[in-house]
Amino acid sequence: MVRDPLRIACVTGEPSGDLLAALVAAGIREQAPEAVFEGIGGPRLLEQGFNALYPMSKLAVNGYAEVLMHLPELLSIRRHLKQHWSAHRPAVMVGVDAPDFNFNLELHLRRQGVPTVHFIGPSLWAWRGERMRQIREAVSRMLVVFPFETALYQEAGVPVSYVGHPLASVVPMDPDRAAARTRLGLDQAARVLALMPGSRASEVRQLGSRFLAAAQRLQRKDPGLQIVAPMANAERQAEFLAQARQLGLNEVLCPIGGSHDALAACNAVMVASGTATLEAALFKRPMVISYVLSRLSYWIMKRQAYLPWVGLPNILCRDFVVPELLQDAATPVALAEAGWQALTDERQAQRLYQRFSALHDTLRRDTPALAAQAILEVANRGA
Repeated sequence: MVRDPLRIACVTGEPSGDLLAALVAAGIREQAPEAVFEGIGGPRLLEQGFNALYPMSKLAVNGYAEVLMHLPELLSIRRHLKQHWSAHRPAVMVGVDAPDFNFNLELHLRRQGVPTVHFIGPSLWAWRGERMRQIREAVSRMLVVFPFETALYQEAGVPVSYVGHPLASVVPMDPDRAAARTRLGLDQAARVLALMPGSRASEVRQLGSRFLAAAQRLQRKDPGLQIVAPMANAERQAEFLAQARQLGLNEVLCPIGGSHDALAACNAVMVASGTATLEAALFKRPMVISYVLSRLSYWIMKRQAYLPWVGLPNILCRDFVVPELLQDAATPVALAEAGWQALTDERQAQRLYQRFSALHDTLRRDTPALAAQAILEVANRGA
């Protein structure tokens, strides 16, 4: 008797989520080889045989004002997914990050009797927790990647599993800088600065030129400084290189992908707040965290924030272990000053290496297997 395939709906909206979802998909296939996946995802999920109903780029919108501009299309996509999965019911729906899009979709499907799993809870510990009621109604099981999150969801009555952070198993404890520089064609003896302004068009637009102008100032201090700026796709690459040309910076290595090689190769990184800051911490690299939003989006988020930190390394260490330059403070001069410190302060680099190594150890679990087990349990149990 031929067994029906286990149909899993999945939605993720950015490269970091695509990587996480692909790792989990591989873990599910280890336990359920017949599983098939469809929804919204990127190239990593496509490598797992994922059926993309929409390209991941459709969800790559950040900030309140920016979302409003794209709202009609986003609502249309979500409406179609609701109709599609109501007619072709999956065994389970897995939302990977993208909470603004996914929670509404998860709520609809759960009310239709489809069990739902959300992987990587929103930063309720960083922003006010008004969403917890919505989460309790929408999510059959929350999968969290930081140990302290478990108690928050348990107290709110949300079923939760700590699965560790999958990147902690992907990134080596002791990154090989020399090998990464060889792969990228970088000088072994030079200082190397990585620039990671984000994967969305709005992020590159807001931060790209600031990072490049800061790098230009740093090259005046150290003419041998090499710049590597991995981009999520060809569109971001073209936008970023156009910004570099406007500043007269023609020797910027700007590969599509390869962010882990860039982090392994660099001495320091300027990075947009988000998952990439955690990746930089796992690579034990000094960093300068930055972010710039539209004034409306920043005003709304600033009113909601109640933690003093924005970057994940600082939140997890409960301290300003690396600088954060946000909004109007993110000037090329300020970024260059903080970047020079990150590039040249060897004692601080060693302290960060030790602190980030301890953090790495606490996050390292067999995440694909643990997440797959939790998802399959929910799928078998029902909503």
